[in-house]
Amino acid sequence: MPPADPFDDTGAADGWALPRLVIAAAASSAGKTTVTTGLLAALTARGVRAAGFKVGPDFIDPGYHALATGRPGRNLDPVMVGEERVAPLFAHGFVTPEPADIAVVEGVMGLFDGRLRTGGVGSTAHVAKLITAPVILVVDGAGSSRTAAAAALGLAAFDPQVRVAGVIVNRVASPAHGAELAQVFQEAGMPVLGVVPRDARVSAPSRHLGLVPASERAESAHTIAALAQHVDAHVDLDAVLELAASAPPLHARPWDPAAEVAPVPGRPRIAVFGGRAFTFRYAETTELLDAAGCDVVEVDPLTDAALPDNVAGLYIGGGFPEVHAADLSANAPLRDAVARAIGAGVPTVAECAGQLYLGEHLDGHPMVGALPASARMTPRLTLGYRHAQASEATLVADGRSDAVWGHEFHRTHTLPGAGEHPAWAWNDRVEGFSLDPAEIGEPTLHSSYLHVHWAGTPLAAQRFADAAARYVRRAGQGASPEGDASASSTHRTTTLPSAPDGGIDLHHHGDRDIAAGLIDLAVNVQTTGPAPWLTDVIAATTATLGAYPSTDAAVAAIADAHGVDPAMVLPTAGGAEAFALIARALPLAHPLVVHPQFTEPEAALRAAGRAVQRWLLPVDAHAGTPPLGELPSWADALFVGNPTNPTGWLHRRNDLLEAGQGRILVVDEAFMDAAHEAESLIAPSMPGRLVLRSLSKTWGLAGLRVGYVVGDPALVAALAAVQPPWPLSSPALAATVAVLSPQARAQASTWYAQVDADRAYLVSALEAHGFPVVHGSAPFVLIDTSRVGAHSLRPGLAKRGFAVRRAESFPGLSPTWIRIRVPDPETTDTFVAALASLAEEAAASTVGERTR
Repeated sequence: MPPADPFDDTGAADGWALPRLVIAAAASSAGKTTVTTGLLAALTARGVRAAGFKVGPDFIDPGYHALATGRPGRNLDPVMVGEERVAPLFAHGFVTPEPADIAVVEGVMGLFDGRLRTGGVGSTAHVAKLITAPVILVVDGAGSSRTAAAAALGLAAFDPQVRVAGVIVNRVASPAHGAELAQVFQEAGMPVLGVVPRDARVSAPSRHLGLVPASERAESAHTIAALAQHVDAHVDLDAVLELAASAPPLHARPWDPAAEVAPVPGRPRIAVFGGRAFTFRYAETTELLDAAGCDVVEVDPLTDAALPDNVAGLYIGGGFPEVHAADLSANAPLRDAVARAIGAGVPTVAECAGQLYLGEHLDGHPMVGALPASARMTPRLTLGYRHAQASEATLVADGRSDAVWGHEFHRTHTLPGAGEHPAWAWNDRVEGFSLDPAEIGEPTLHSSYLHVHWAGTPLAAQRFADAAARYVRRAGQGASPEGDASASSTHRTTTLPSAPDGGIDLHHHGDRDIAAGLIDLAVNVQTTGPAPWLTDVIAATTATLGAYPSTDAAVAAIADAHGVDPAMVLPTAGGAEAFALIARALPLAHPLVVHPQFTEPEAALRAAGRAVQRWLLPVDAHAGTPPLGELPSWADALFVGNPTNPTGWLHRRNDLLEAGQGRILVVDEAFMDAAHEAESLIAPSMPGRLVLRSLSKTWGLAGLRVGYVVGDPALVAALAAVQPPWPLSSPALAATVAVLSPQARAQASTWYAQVDADRAYLVSALEAHGFPVVHGSAPFVLIDTSRVGAHSLRPGLAKRGFAVRRAESFPGLSPTWIRIRVPDPETTDTFVAALASLAEEAAASTVGERTR
């Protein structure tokens, strides 16, 4: 039999019986999500129809509630929807998609913690009063006993209108500890509904914005099942049901989306982005679109290569695209389809993660390109409610209505943060983009960091549905999202081949930029070949080429040069082989590559099938080496260059060690001899660390492929296990021994002292002509040529006889950057004169265009 509708007419006068309770705590991290999800799962396993709710704007916890109950998880947020809508929205969630037997509401932060300077508006207590629900306190038993009872009693007495009806003690260390706590609460007159011990099987991993969403965790269903068993064994579910049934009648009818919007003609099809990358969306958003007569279909941008047929609207909500940036970028067919749809005027709403996806790049990965902006991860968390106003009509606001309440929640930075026509404004700040990419006379693209709950702002749903209906009418007259979007002069898109590197040529090296007759400033090898004495050493090995080479002497020379145990050393055929060995041999589930840097490590990881993520540091010629920042905890391996190619940044040793804590740290020190060994991570003990060195750059040995790895003996042994036999030739091994002698190293130090002086001369000359340079500690410099224009100066420099290294193949850099090897002062003068000449020509051309 279908469940009975609790909202029959018999309760109209006296209210309706809706069993319900709120799960609260004294502070965050007490275990509210664990207890709430466990209760929902345990009750569902018993055949009880349970509905889950979350106080506040959080998207992640409702995902776990939905997984536990099989019905949508919902939010109750008085700030974003208005307190008058909280009880109706709660009642709606209680009966949709079918009536529930009990509702469990998970609180936010501490019981009385709400929006600042409002007296607790939006707090768990506020919502509990709005829906007149009894409260169960989750008490964190870790490190407490009698004090926990005192704190609970204080919370219960703080506001007489909030009924604290019992406690569940969480994370007890032992049965004795649990019994002690239960007795303390009983003595205090506080009913104990459960005592839950610690269990690592039922925890959810954290991420930079909180818990990892349930939809992203392959093991989530197993965790929920284990959690249900755990809570069922330690919580009195009958007492929980009895407490929920004691809630007084609720005097509120269910919120009805059909009463908030008017149906539009044409049944426009709305593609709503979902899957693992876009998990943040309020359930009421699609319910409002359904009520407005739209056909809502879900698209997973990680698996779907095309948009649905006849799409008339796109809704791209929040999530974690930065975690899936490489895969989102690799799905070039869908990126192109989205770009063409937006360019054709398909109404599109993008919130937070959606904005990142529609930009040009995300952490260096090409994205859709529909917005003239790019984004990157940062260590800074932006979090809080915003009271926003649209200063002019947009896709979701009429520009005349009262301000809306929204919420920001991200660790990314978008530059620029707003366009000429912003989506929202608040506190003297403009934010987001309101664009008309198809030039039809009205904005059809709305993009912003702001999450808005459309149940509190149904005008947004109505305007979006209306725009979709208008698009259907236009499409019937010949317009099509699959048409030629290039007809729009304002449309910007990035169409790249479907490749796992997102279209960036990770295999590009400086040797591809040189050509006959050009002065080579593109390749970082310091000499055209080895010194005469080194040539003699190499030539002497020809008499031994009939025997297989042994690495013993090279290993000993490397170990002696660095003062390490030979077990920490592995000679390799240059850095390229070392990166390939690391990618194949080590258990790297979530490697993170710091960019901009030498692209070989990422190329090797991708070739080995690793799911690489990028951490993009800002490149500013007017700033020093940027901090690595608060790196994401989910990364199990970190790859960074030091000094970094192409910037020359020299990260501090202690910063690298801190960044590498708890994960494998791989540092490319190919240019460390040019930095005079400053900040090197090579040491007698290197747990969890690997350092890669190259001998090619200093000694003119690129053709021999000479390098080595120094690091954790266990990691080095793992690399050796997959290295082919005899990876280095006898000439390469002899050269290794020779250049690591004390005399050779002293000679190299003298050379690089001269490079330091030549670099200072080059930088001074460039800056005197108005070309900013990234200051570094390497035998090359990165030059900002953006003042000349948006295009690369490489072709113009080639015409003047110079080959320079293109920068656009380094993730995070545009064609306006070029990298050059530090030349002698005479070559510097000639090169800088050529660069200045190009700038003068560009300036003259610009003046000519303006006067025509």
